[in-house]
Amino acid sequence: MAQINYIREMPAPPLARRCEQAVQSQFLIERPIFDAASATARFSYGLDDRHFIEVLEFPAIANAAAAATPAFLKLLDLTAIVLGVSYFKLKAPLEICAPNIALTPAESAFVIDVYENGLGEFYARNNLSRFGKLRLSTPHDVTPASDHLVELPDRALLPIGGGKDSLVSVELLSAAAIPFTPFAVNPKGPILTSVDRIGEAPVYIRRILDKEMIRLGKEPGFYNGHVPSTAINSMIASLCAVLFGFNRIVLSNERSASEGNVVFDGREANHQYSKSLDFERAIAAILADATGGALQYFSLLRPYSEARIAALFSRENRYDRVFSSCNQNFRLAGHDGPLWCGHCPKCHFVFLIFAPVMAKARLLSIFGQNLLDNPENEPSFRELTGLAGQKPWECVGEILEAAACLHALGTRADWAGDTIVTRLKDDLEAQYGIATLAAALADLMTDSSDNLIPAEVLAAVSPHAA
Repeated sequence: MAQINYIREMPAPPLARRCEQAVQSQFLIERPIFDAASATARFSYGLDDRHFIEVLEFPAIANAAAAATPAFLKLLDLTAIVLGVSYFKLKAPLEICAPNIALTPAESAFVIDVYENGLGEFYARNNLSRFGKLRLSTPHDVTPASDHLVELPDRALLPIGGGKDSLVSVELLSAAAIPFTPFAVNPKGPILTSVDRIGEAPVYIRRILDKEMIRLGKEPGFYNGHVPSTAINSMIASLCAVLFGFNRIVLSNERSASEGNVVFDGREANHQYSKSLDFERAIAAILADATGGALQYFSLLRPYSEARIAALFSRENRYDRVFSSCNQNFRLAGHDGPLWCGHCPKCHFVFLIFAPVMAKARLLSIFGQNLLDNPENEPSFRELTGLAGQKPWECVGEILEAAACLHALGTRADWAGDTIVTRLKDDLEAQYGIATLAAALADLMTDSSDNLIPAEVLAAVSPHAA
């Protein structure tokens, strides 16, 4: 898609907020402990005089020796650091210390990337200036990557999020006869119903956050906000890859995820940073080095726009009653409430990109209502299409992508008369121009070559996405 910058610049925080305390806190990351007998990992963190413990519970391990390999121990250390963002953000100090975890220069750079760009939204929404200021203190690891070589079977671990994207990956891998196993951390709601419909035995991990951290996040004097959940779950998946034997972690992140939301503190803040291509490149290199090149990490959907993925999803209707991308109802009601709230930006965006490629009656049956014919939704669609405000802090596609899809509906007899379509038509044409919107719509269905998909996988999958 044409590179047009619609990202709003966020004003710098007031001087009073930018002045840091004379004495900063220090965030301490201790060496993690893994018990193969109970298949449990314990992660310990310190912040001022507070101590936190997080626990991961894995399925029973058939090969306990895998937990003693240099590759697993390296990944366990890196996982401890990445999981630490949930505790670090309570105070967001400038000093991060892991005195017993040795890192290579590349790994140290990766950690800073996670704690800076991965928390970009958190900093922007809390008016915290941290970019370029964080200091990481760890021993230096001089062990060559070849010492971490581990043998892994040729099969894929596929994270399932409960939405359309991972289900498109399921269909593509199945059609290409590439073996995969569904994976999720703390599965609930649409994840469980989707995996049940997939019909493959999953690997589920239970993540137990420290309750005191959760409590403090709601108290005055502590910060709270978005963390890079894809980075967190990817590191947990890497542990499973070594423990249970997978040589590929296959994500379902689209090319649209690389577009940010606002410019803050001199840098683009992206709600989906850990789904972006830049982060994919970074973590893929780290996981490869940690396993002597044995573990691959890539997104199968990176060549595609959100609109293209919606078109692929629309080919199959067996997930219509089980999938959901609505973070609002997913978060509040688990599987007990409606799959789609109909009010949040995520619901609006998903409805919008399905509208040009799915029969209207089918789309209305999935959502239970016509989100493009409700006047109350107009402000949200104006934000999604760049006519007002900023790109929402949600996993939504590019601004021009949304604008092109909405404008295209004005030429469809079944959509042209709907409230949102008619109200935004002239404004979209005035802001972007008809030619730009038409070109963007065509580009949405043109696949990108900028991806990390192994050649043999791309060759096997591509015919089924044509």
